[in-house]
Order: sequence, then C-alpha cells, then structure tokens
Amino acid sequence: MRKNSIKNTRINGEVQRELSNIIRELKDPRVGIMTSVTAVEVTPDLKYCKAYISVLGDDETKAETLAGLKSAAGFIRRELARTVNLRNTPEIKFIMDESIEYGMRMSKLIDDVRKNEE
Repeated sequence: MRKNSIKNTRINGEVQRELSNIIRELKDPRVGIMTSVTAVEVTPDLKYCKAYISVLGDDETKAETLAGLKSAAGFIRRELARTVNLRNTPEIKFIMDESIEYGMRMSKLIDDVRKNEE
C-alpha cells in the first residue's frame, strides 16, 4: 500500500475522526477543552501514527495538553482499537501543530501592512 493511496487516505480520516472523539471524552484535567486533531498520518503497515494536535491557549496550556495526551496514549490506543477495526492498532505519537496560529499571525501581519498603505 503506497503512502497516499486511497485506502491509506480513508484510514487516516477514520483514525482522525475517532481520535477527536476519544480526546474530547478524556477526563484528564491537563488536556485542554479547545484541543483538536488537525491531521493524522498512519504508516502503510499500520504500526505507527502521527497525530497533529492544535490547542488554543498559551504555551503552558499546550505543554500540559501534550503531556496529558502522552500519558493517556495507552488508553487512547485501546479505545481506538475498540472503535476502529484495523489489522494492527497503530502506536500514536502526538505532535503539536502550529500551522493554525502561524496562519493567524500571517493574516494579522498582512492586515497591518494594508492599513499602513491606506
């Protein structure tokens, strides 16, 4: 199975949807309320998974959320195995995704430049 095959794309989408549901139901106080899964990359052999996480808040909130997710990785993997029927349940690695904040910062800079030109 190639990395960007249709099957792998469907698996990525399904794992992303289920991870979002599982993270939303976590009872760990470290995991922020405004935590979302922006992207998921499952390897073609279904052994590993990179989950890109976006958190609304300051750096401390992001660090706490990432620590909470890493400590709950076993529980999250077990719940993922229960809800998604895959040959292997991937080992999940959580990565902080800064792309949304980067986009917001760039948009603000563009708006500031436009105001200065007018």
